[in-house]
Amino acid sequence: MKKSFTYKYGRAKMTFELPSEQILTEVHIQDFPKIENLETAVLEAIRQPIGSKPLREIVQPGQTVAFICNDPTRVANTHLFLPILVKELNDNGIPDQAMRIVFALGTHRLMSHDEMVEAVGADLASRLTMYNSDCQDSAQFDYFGETSFGTPVYLNKYITEVDHVICTGSIVHHFFSGFGGGRKAVLPGVAAYETIRKNHSLMLDPNAILGKLDGNPVYEDQVEGAKLYPPSFLINVVLDEQKNFLKIFAGDFIAAHLEACKFVDQVYGVPVPELADIVIASCGGYPKDINIYQLQKTMDNAWCAVKPGGVVIILGECEEGSGSKTYEDTMLKFPSPEAVEANLRQNFQIGAHKAYAVTRLMKRADFILVSALDKQLAKQLLFTAVDSVDEALELAKAKVGNQPKITLMPQGSLTVPLVK
Repeated sequence: MKKSFTYKYGRAKMTFELPSEQILTEVHIQDFPKIENLETAVLEAIRQPIGSKPLREIVQPGQTVAFICNDPTRVANTHLFLPILVKELNDNGIPDQAMRIVFALGTHRLMSHDEMVEAVGADLASRLTMYNSDCQDSAQFDYFGETSFGTPVYLNKYITEVDHVICTGSIVHHFFSGFGGGRKAVLPGVAAYETIRKNHSLMLDPNAILGKLDGNPVYEDQVEGAKLYPPSFLINVVLDEQKNFLKIFAGDFIAAHLEACKFVDQVYGVPVPELADIVIASCGGYPKDINIYQLQKTMDNAWCAVKPGGVVIILGECEEGSGSKTYEDTMLKFPSPEAVEANLRQNFQIGAHKAYAVTRLMKRADFILVSALDKQLAKQLLFTAVDSVDEALELAKAKVGNQPKITLMPQGSLTVPLVK
């Protein structure tokens, strides 16, 4: 008996059928209750923190504070929770003039003033001084030493010339540093370009994978770097797909973050019975499948569910093509996963690392795109592009056989399959 499925594709939907007996599982996000009263939840978290004293006992009158905040590429709803933190400090005798906001840009472009206002809200933006951390401006950075991994740690003066650094942000799985949030506010967030480049070069290690912290050199290097000017406090939030708050974590920048990561695994990590021969994943439609650059998140997640030698079929329209000229150029010069990796090991550069992030997954499984991507460009990027799920299944079965076990991922960019 066949079963019908309808998944998001670009701005539309795509329907396909599969024999019921071939379906292993369909992966869905767990349903968690939303926070009803944000102020109560934030105050409870900062007054009863994990692994540290309450915030009001850490920051004393006469001292200065820097909040490290997300840039627009990472949604945290900072404008909703940061005013609650600032008021808590105001009430404890810390005036606005003693506080500042530093945006953790890493290697991303600088934010405009309007973007800063949008990020933290008009009220705070008019009261607190705000800064971009510009990784290319050497005058902004001081040297703090070297990690055991050989990373030279240059951190932004906007955070190192105050008494207390408070990390803020949101937490999701991250494809090579395990999880976002926590120490990432400092490194890469407010680190110099060379610090970030050297840290990110550790992604070539096989332990630098999604959902793994223990033994992940990228994570461990970031923690070592952050400890050279340790944050006094952390507040990290976990949001659902609609950007609602699910839980607030606060306290020690390592201990509170580790607790938060466990919760992220509960929300977005979904148990699957076994690895599948074929995984069919939708990115979740536009804008999550606007280009290959965005589609990579779904690739990483689907990779967790497929057997070595299996096939991943991704529904991703890619109306804007690859999304990165650097990525295309790298693939033109180095037309195999092995060549991409060899080049990066010799000369690791931010931007070209995206080609490695995509092609390393191809060593385990074949990736077929149901996509509007130009067929020639797809081939250059080492994908097979087809027009329908049926066509993709024909190709997949030619590789894995006619009775495959199939896992389905309708929210592929969000859900992380975890083998029981």
